[in-house]
Amino acid sequence: MNFNALKITEELVSTSEKIAKGYKVLQEIGEVGVGETPKELVWSSDKIKMFHYKRETPATCATPVLVSFAMLNRHDVLDLQSDRSLVKKLVEEGLDVYIMDWGYHNRSDRYLTMEDYIDGYMNDAVDFLRKRHKTEKIHKMGICQGGTFSMIYACLYPEKLKSLTTYVAPYDFSTTQCMLYKWTKYIDVDAMVDNLGTIPGEMIDGAFGMLKPSMNVSKYLGLIDSLEDKDKMMNFLRMEKWKGDLPAIPGEMYRKYIKDLFRDNLLIQDKFELGGRKVHLKNATMPFLNVYATEDTIIPNDSTRNVMDFIGSKDKKEYPFKGGHIGVFVGGKSQKELAPAVAEWIIERC
Repeated sequence: MNFNALKITEELVSTSEKIAKGYKVLQEIGEVGVGETPKELVWSSDKIKMFHYKRETPATCATPVLVSFAMLNRHDVLDLQSDRSLVKKLVEEGLDVYIMDWGYHNRSDRYLTMEDYIDGYMNDAVDFLRKRHKTEKIHKMGICQGGTFSMIYACLYPEKLKSLTTYVAPYDFSTTQCMLYKWTKYIDVDAMVDNLGTIPGEMIDGAFGMLKPSMNVSKYLGLIDSLEDKDKMMNFLRMEKWKGDLPAIPGEMYRKYIKDLFRDNLLIQDKFELGGRKVHLKNATMPFLNVYATEDTIIPNDSTRNVMDFIGSKDKKEYPFKGGHIGVFVGGKSQKELAPAVAEWIIERC
């Protein structure tokens, strides 16, 4: 047997042994839990909920922080596990954290609009917190699409926000650095919405998967070396559980999101309207922290960073995170460096 054949045989035997041991590990794994930091439901409207993360000690900053994630995926990724939980770290750093849960939508929600979510649910949630904490202003935090929505909200209701922090949020959709930004210029969103009503999460996730197809293969090849390690296996399964939990998107909201933002890029051009009102970025005058991921392959840096030239805030700062889009939420560096820095920035403006 020549050297190459011997090496291949040894690799096949080694892989077979790893798979066999991995099967035993999988048999020992029960329910895969995510989003386990203690929290309580404090507000709801239709399918939308707001949760409050429990604290054992008083917050360093008494002004509450309301977090909004994107609607495509569940916010559970911000609390994936105890040692990779953005919200848990923010709580430990002294913030009083609330989070919006957009819920699961079906065809009965097809006519819900962006106005319903920003002028309606988001504004009602903010007003609830203002009343609950007896304060005129709260801190707002938005992530990805939730960051874009939070910025639009900040432009329309600046008097209600003490600060705005966004993570990897798209604002300028003119870039061609990402295929997603190219595809959305040409998709027939009217046909999609008119025929489907609500857009299946799996359909949108499929588009994201095509941005970097090699990732879909490499992650499973890399898993082979982790099959014997229960902790690593649990890390993988938690992430896969979150990735597979894909709520549908209400059609009319999606139609406006694609047409007015991705296709026509109206927000950065000062032409975007919500509920018949112009959304002027210059009206966002509260302190603003703009977090972007230097290796982001989903939301290009230009899409996030260009907003800095248009907002009205004089107290504005960028935070370049050395990592990718998802690493902003779950990476070790996110917990050790980013979350403490964000919390410190908010507390200084409490």
